[in-house]
Amino acid sequence: MSFIESRRLRLVPATPATIKADLAGRAALAVALDCRVPDNWPPELYDRPALEFYLAQLRDRAEHGWSTWYLLSHDDPPELMGVCGFKGRPDAHGSVEIGYSILGQFRNQGLASEAVSRLVEWAFAHPAVTEVSAETLPHLVQSIRVLERNGFRLAGAGSERGVVRYSLPRFALD
Repeated sequence: MSFIESRRLRLVPATPATIKADLAGRAALAVALDCRVPDNWPPELYDRPALEFYLAQLRDRAEHGWSTWYLLSHDDPPELMGVCGFKGRPDAHGSVEIGYSILGQFRNQGLASEAVSRLVEWAFAHPAVTEVSAETLPHLVQSIRVLERNGFRLAGAGSERGVVRYSLPRFALD
């Protein structure tokens, strides 16, 4: 699978090899992605259990692309800035859930919005996808701003207590 380009980012889909490298540490990940990995890697909520989930998920080749994507700068050499991705393939209703996490030094620059925009386009290029959703905590104003900039609207309570769900139906882009 190839990467996705945006104005300031290269989105590289995770593979079992890159996830194993990520689990092995920053040096191994830097080699696997051919990039600089900041000392404060990984970003929030992208911990060992998340990596193990993605590694198990990616054992199924049909999940490739519907997992996590690494966000690299266009610098030479590129720098790893965060992750963005899906929690899996579209469900029976055509919905996919997106998530993202950016390292602190790269926040408030529109990078998460840019990454989400490109992955939403990628998802809607698949006819089976009818909706992209995201769940967040109501006090995470920056996360909500990323979603709203990309056309997502509050859809109600999320799947866990205290979480809210945002949704972007395919027809909202037409």
